[in-house]
Amino acid sequence: MIEILAGLTATTAALPYPEIDPVLIRIGPLVIRWYSLAYLAGLLFGWWYIKRLARKPGAPMSPQHVDDFLTWAVIGVVGGGRLGYVLFYNLPKYLADPLAVLRLWDGGMSFHGGLIGVILAVILFCRRNNLDLWKVSDAVATVAPLGLFLGRIANFINGELWGRATDVPWAMVFPGDPLGLPRHPSQLYEAFGEGLLLLVLLMSLYNFTDLRRRWPGFIAGLFFMGYGLARLLVEFVREPDAHLGLMAGISRGQLLSIPMLLFALWLMTRRHPGKAAS
Repeated sequence: MIEILAGLTATTAALPYPEIDPVLIRIGPLVIRWYSLAYLAGLLFGWWYIKRLARKPGAPMSPQHVDDFLTWAVIGVVGGGRLGYVLFYNLPKYLADPLAVLRLWDGGMSFHGGLIGVILAVILFCRRNNLDLWKVSDAVATVAPLGLFLGRIANFINGELWGRATDVPWAMVFPGDPLGLPRHPSQLYEAFGEGLLLLVLLMSLYNFTDLRRRWPGFIAGLFFMGYGLARLLVEFVREPDAHLGLMAGISRGQLLSIPMLLFALWLMTRRHPGKAAS
């Protein structure tokens, strides 16, 4: 096995990895990282975009609702993302050191956990404000892929969550890889599939079709379907978490994506198209 890996390293001409400092600004103890900015930018863009939608006739919520929901979204993304990582990816570590759950600066966030957090935030917010859950969900779903895109770009800048060893012409050697092997830049695959491509698709359907009025909840279901499929496919070329490995040939990310696909099917088939709502 060692000889095979060494041969792969020797014979593959990898693209140079564009090393970018993960820290954008460092002023004394104050450190601002690209990863933190990705979360912030995704949340602020979502707030700005949905607020624009809220000013149009038939919007699912008012501009004031959008302002109020931003706080709920932050709690859902950060709280859910952290708890999801703790429960899904490294529970024994945090059981041994419970206070480590609060050390967000050490890293460790789960998209699936953040998604569950946002789902709960949307449900509770809509109930509290007597809003249509499915219409609000469609609006929120249209902007979610931008956060995914920015997050994956931040993963790439951090040189983390890289792909499996490969001999494709665009393979890269990531500086943190102890084996120094040419690997799939799987972060960029995810940025394109679950990020940019899904963003264009959902925004086009929301803004240029009457699907959101004729079939509320379908666009949200399409988001779950698109992300689940993209994650499921990319995980075949992404290096599994070292402390988890594969389970029955699939990664933890793939395992968590299967319920998303089932949920997506339910959302997209729960009702048949009817007359456009006013």
